[in-house]
Amino acid sequence: MSLVKSIGRSAAVQQSLGFLAGQYLRLVRRTNRFIVEPVNPDPWLDEIGPFIAGMWHGQHTMISFMRRPHDRIATIISRSADGNVNTIALARMGVRVIRASGARGRAVRDIRAKGGAEGLRAMLRALKDGETVAFSADVPKVSRRCDAGILTLARFSGRPIVPVAVVTSRHLRFDSWDRACFGLPFGRGAMVFGTPTYVPRDIEPDAFEALRLTVEAEMNRIHDHAYTLVGRTDRVGNPA
Repeated sequence: MSLVKSIGRSAAVQQSLGFLAGQYLRLVRRTNRFIVEPVNPDPWLDEIGPFIAGMWHGQHTMISFMRRPHDRIATIISRSADGNVNTIALARMGVRVIRASGARGRAVRDIRAKGGAEGLRAMLRALKDGETVAFSADVPKVSRRCDAGILTLARFSGRPIVPVAVVTSRHLRFDSWDRACFGLPFGRGAMVFGTPTYVPRDIEPDAFEALRLTVEAEMNRIHDHAYTLVGRTDRVGNPA
């Protein structure tokens, strides 16, 4: 292991980086003028909550901006060194972090597959306890393709999937599989909530796939619309 990696895995270093990241996220949230759509969503969100906030993976930090003072939000992060820093930063933003593998690729009859069952159970408990769950919906390593896991969570919890996009006009775009976006202060922002999707408990495979495509299309729609609201473009394949 290199010296740099060894230092980066130090608990003290990770605590410091997580603290700084949390403070930076607060700065970005305070200094961007946010538009919210639909306008005044509070009554609507309170009525359907707790819900599953579907996000694309590259927004896994700024999604914390959707949290209102009375909201209880949980999300899932893998047990990795990088995940330690993200966990500390999100905790400072008021988000409870579940450390486990996500319910990736778990279709209608495959929820007990090794790796995802622990995370799925934890998220089901969170929803039952009244917490909204923020869930990265991508197929692993494939940007903007909705995975079956988020629909499986909706199916077994009975809670709706609400696509959410949080963007800023000033940002850095990383050349990574998820096209992760690093928001910058002193600009404009947009938070867009999409149309809820419920997944019936007794759904058939063909209908399950149709709903997966519906969620994917709605997530792409609100993501692109959010960038339009701040005067930018972020179409698939085109940098913002």
